[in-house]
Amino acid sequence: MSVAAAPAAIVVENLAKRYRRAVPGYQLRTLKSALLDRSLVRDLAPGETITALDGVSFEVGRGEAFGLIGGNGSGKSTLLKVVAGILKPTSGRVAVSGRISALIELGAGFHPEISGRENVFINAAVLGLERAEVARRFDSIVEFAGLGDFIDEPVKNYSSGMYVRLGFAVAVHTDPDVLLVDEVLAVGDEAFAHKCLRRIEEHLGRGGTLLFVSHSLSLVEELCDRVLWLERGTPRLQGPPRRVIDAYRLAVAEEEGREHQAAREAGSAGEAGPSEALRWGSGEAEILRVRLLDGAGEERYHLQSGEAATIEITARAPRALDDFVFGVAIATPRGEMVWGTNTDLAGFAPRRFAGEATVRVRCPALRLAAGEYQLDVAVHARNGAPYDYRRRLLALTVTEPRPGVGTYSPEHRWESEGELDWEPPRE
Repeated sequence: MSVAAAPAAIVVENLAKRYRRAVPGYQLRTLKSALLDRSLVRDLAPGETITALDGVSFEVGRGEAFGLIGGNGSGKSTLLKVVAGILKPTSGRVAVSGRISALIELGAGFHPEISGRENVFINAAVLGLERAEVARRFDSIVEFAGLGDFIDEPVKNYSSGMYVRLGFAVAVHTDPDVLLVDEVLAVGDEAFAHKCLRRIEEHLGRGGTLLFVSHSLSLVEELCDRVLWLERGTPRLQGPPRRVIDAYRLAVAEEEGREHQAAREAGSAGEAGPSEALRWGSGEAEILRVRLLDGAGEERYHLQSGEAATIEITARAPRALDDFVFGVAIATPRGEMVWGTNTDLAGFAPRRFAGEATVRVRCPALRLAAGEYQLDVAVHARNGAPYDYRRRLLALTVTEPRPGVGTYSPEHRWESEGELDWEPPRE
């Protein structure tokens, strides 16, 4: 006898959400036309709407953590609000099984003029708890939020972190079946964030469901069972966290590479501040183009740690030079030097450089740890006098299956012997 599968906790089918664009001349209909056509609002022309979500479909099972990633404006928060019932979809279907508790916007559901104590009772009642049940859990809520004597202060006097602590404390103490969490956790301090994550794990362990939005990709990967990547309101990819997050990082890196290329072609100084020069030198040699290539010779700015990589430099010397050095350096965005070398250190003796030439640095295995990096490239004299020095010229994103700490990721493996037993990691 077959057993029917349990219904999904969240079902979203072909969801669309459109907002009215504020356009000149927009006005409500007259009362007469409204009564005749049964609508106070005239029909919208195609250009009078903004599409926040379009064609979004997914299901989240009971006990599953489902993550939403994407850039700002991709529709993540709008989707959470539709699932929570705060917004009504323009079309499509949303079904949620069980009690929902949402932590979506800072201070949402709180009245600023009344105390935290009163807001706890009001907020919990809205989420479905009886007053007697709220009273029974009140001390636990205050202790979790860590507000102490502030609980009787008007919440308008709370910091953003206090808002988040109280909101999350109320949300998790209502025993929700479905918990919706937006980026607001980033507002709290690290200790409270750990406390929240432990409570989320407990929620999932009890069979609860989580819909989670965060720009912290490592946190999404650690916490979620599946991930949906939204781009401009439409689904781009859905699946296991590692596959979706790596694809998203690749797209971001490629976009940054295109922006850097466009900035170089336009002669832009990039993102430098007014006191930070990103290019300098005498002009006796000029760097025309720099590309990062993978092992197949394709231009890429997102690599797996250990992949082959080539830094290709195309430069020109308007007049013949017999003193020249090509150099490269990789640093973190904060300026921490990771690796650097040049042709002089490698033992190449310059003879003649005139016209256009291409120089390549080939790395059979670029073993950078997972993270973001930037590339400096230079042509200079042996005494260090710069002909053309380009700083922060390219951005590079590195990922690896099992991240470590630091900026170097040597090939390695763990072994053991003796009275020790463990389960090896799943590939």
